[in-house]
Amino acid sequence: MAIAYPHFFVSEKAKNLMVTPTTTSAHPTLTPTPTTLSQDELKKIAAYKAVEFVESGMVVGLGTGSTAKHAVDKIAELLNLGKLNNIVGIPTSSITHEQAVSLGIPLSDLNKHPIVDIAIDGADEVDPQMNLVKGRGGSLLREKMVEAASKKFIVIVDESKLVSHLGGTGLAMPVEIVPFCWKFTLKRLEMLFIEAGCVGKLRVVGKSGEPYVTDNGNYIIDLFFKGDMGNLKEASDAILSLAGVVEHGMFIDMANTVIVAGKLGVSITNK
Repeated sequence: MAIAYPHFFVSEKAKNLMVTPTTTSAHPTLTPTPTTLSQDELKKIAAYKAVEFVESGMVVGLGTGSTAKHAVDKIAELLNLGKLNNIVGIPTSSITHEQAVSLGIPLSDLNKHPIVDIAIDGADEVDPQMNLVKGRGGSLLREKMVEAASKKFIVIVDESKLVSHLGGTGLAMPVEIVPFCWKFTLKRLEMLFIEAGCVGKLRVVGKSGEPYVTDNGNYIIDLFFKGDMGNLKEASDAILSLAGVVEHGMFIDMANTVIVAGKLGVSITNK
């Protein structure tokens, strides 16, 4: 159920945001206010609210991306102020690892801490059932490993990430694959969803068009859908059944809490 939180202690503008618990759906109705915030300010509000769930002594999964970056910054701030103690961070990418090291957050990995108390991360899409698309930043495999090991996974997004169904934005649904015979794997992925008008593209970087390489040394195929991909569990199983596929960016039934910051308010939804 959506829960109203009328104050956030982020900025003077953020304090003016209000929500009303008028619905039990994953995309609650928000009460209009005259406040106008930038997308980055909305991301920061969602991230700071998620950090309120972090307690001293926890092992914390540190997400990757522009929204999760704010959460990592806030955790470091609270550690430096002595408001949090004995935190161990498990980063989900090399970028987050570098950020956390620069901020002085103690780090470890899943080998030493196979159970994570809480993970905080963003998402590229969130549907009404709290299923997610993640990985447009390229870190989907490590994100899924850490967040699957977490007792509580909190998703932080701005309202632009809400969709009626995954793939509904027409933007990429990433699939991490091994580099060997990547064209063959791409064609097989397209054929799985031919009825949904699926088109796959190898992710590249720079003007040279060199393949994007993940932290794990793999490539990413971005799938674009013209129609609904159908049953998500069946789609997941079909993708993972292909030799050459490492992991996909659908996070099905993984999120426990979704925090959404919008220009009309902020909501928290728990599964």
